[in-house]
Amino acid sequence: MKTHESEEMYLETILLLHARKKSVRSIDVADELGYAKSSVSRAVNLLLKRGYIEIDGNGDISLTASGRQKAEGTYEKHRILTEIFMQIGADRPLAEKDACRVEHVISDELFEIMKAYFKK
Repeated sequence: MKTHESEEMYLETILLLHARKKSVRSIDVADELGYAKSSVSRAVNLLLKRGYIEIDGNGDISLTASGRQKAEGTYEKHRILTEIFMQIGADRPLAEKDACRVEHVISDELFEIMKAYFKK
């Protein structure tokens, strides 16, 4: 895992998988993202080292408090950016696709400004 963007994407994916199923393993993340198992394994090991996830004896992945906070923040950006893009005329597929890109690079400061503006 080379970038901050990848870290957030993996954490967000784990969060969303947990919303759909009780148990999440590396293979579930690989299937969801369409990535090779070896790539996901490396990323999961880095997330574990950084303290964002825990893995039990059965290979089940859970988010730590800091991992959950980071994942929820990314997912909030995704949801709100999607809505903003749709409000200004994008269809859902385009809004989703670009929100996924923007959520990883937008500053927290600008995101908060946009969020406040579009809540009016």
